[in-house]
Amino acid sequence: MTDRSDFRDAAVRVLDHEDVEGVLRSRFYANDAPRPAPNLASEQKPTHYKVICISMYTNDLRRLDEMVDSLKARGLTKANRSALIRYALSAVDLEQVPRGL
Repeated sequence: MTDRSDFRDAAVRVLDHEDVEGVLRSRFYANDAPRPAPNLASEQKPTHYKVICISMYTNDLRRLDEMVDSLKARGLTKANRSALIRYALSAVDLEQVPRGL
């Protein structure tokens, strides 16, 4: 069985003590350590939509997927869950929604 001293000895052979100390001093222990410039492209988030998480019953998801598959079979190749839910939202009549929703 290998003991911890074998691992320590291997680490010492691979990692130069001065290199490790230099990195720690310049990156972790220094208050004025240079920081990478922020990537502005990744910080700009879209404002016209949001990703959300909702819970749905598995039967409802199965039905939704069947509806999407049916639309795709009719030639609506861009049909997906989100598009179908958005369409349903635009078509709902709030006056017709039952009270016990």
